[in-house]
Amino acid sequence: MIKKLSHLKIVRYLISGGTAAAVDLFLLYFFTSVVGIWYLFSAVIAFLLAFGVSFYLQKFWTFADHSTDRLPSQATSYFIVASINLGLNTLLMYFLVDVIFLPYLLAQVIAAGLIACESFFIYQRYIFTNEISNS
Repeated sequence: MIKKLSHLKIVRYLISGGTAAAVDLFLLYFFTSVVGIWYLFSAVIAFLLAFGVSFYLQKFWTFADHSTDRLPSQATSYFIVASINLGLNTLLMYFLVDVIFLPYLLAQVIAAGLIACESFFIYQRYIFTNEISNS
């Protein structure tokens, strides 16, 4: 079954994603510019720490999936998608910073925007399906 896209859901997705992205960018800046960690390692650390914020907001607020019985499997699926996205994010960051010579923060914004588009459809279609169990 294909779900109908609602404008409210898209707005919530953007707000949730924006919040997680803000956490990610702040941590990227902090670890790179304040702590002095190489930007690619900083990007990985920031991405992983922002994962919890992102999962919670997307599950319970954006997709209004309040089930707890599927929480472990959803978190696992979400983590797998996030891990793939982390790999894509790292490759895009490397390409945008070391090949195109964009500033690392701008590169992160571009990479995150591209990844957010594909993620919405995966989350809605496969992870937060809001199916009611008949058991």
